Amino acid sequence: MSLSHIALSSGRSIELIELRMSTTYGGMLEGYPCQRINDMKVSGLLRQAEHAFSFAPVHLVPPSRAYPDQAAGAFGPVEVLPSVACIGVFGSTAVDTGLDAVLHRSALVVAWFQATPDVPSSENADFALRSIRWDELAQDYEL
Repeated sequence: MSLSHIALSSGRSIELIELRMSTTYGGMLEGYPCQRINDMKVSGLLRQAEHAFSFAPVHLVPPSRAYPDQAAGAFGPVEVLPSVACIGVFGSTAVDTGLDAVLHRSALVVAWFQATPDVPSSENADFALRSIRWDELAQDYEL
């Protein structure tokens, strides 16, 4: 059973098998969101995904960055990432069409940021998530 299905722009259907969500700025006691902090948040999410799911390749969907009309502080302009950091394990049919479809599948771990804590599905998945180049990034495995 999957958590949801997403139809990629390429036409391939992928299943969300596992999802981890956290607040982007949870635990931030001092400072304000700026490019330096956000770069650390993005690279930290990527490292977390690579560490937690070493069985498959990891892909980072570059996050959108907003620049609210607020005065810059000591670390530069205010820059805000979407409020929810996500790591998802996705599966699909094998990339290599020469493999036995019964015995082989493909997998990809994806890290991304989104505005709400909703499970992405075909109806509400962000365009950047639906645009993943699955055939280039995913890895086939044998069941």
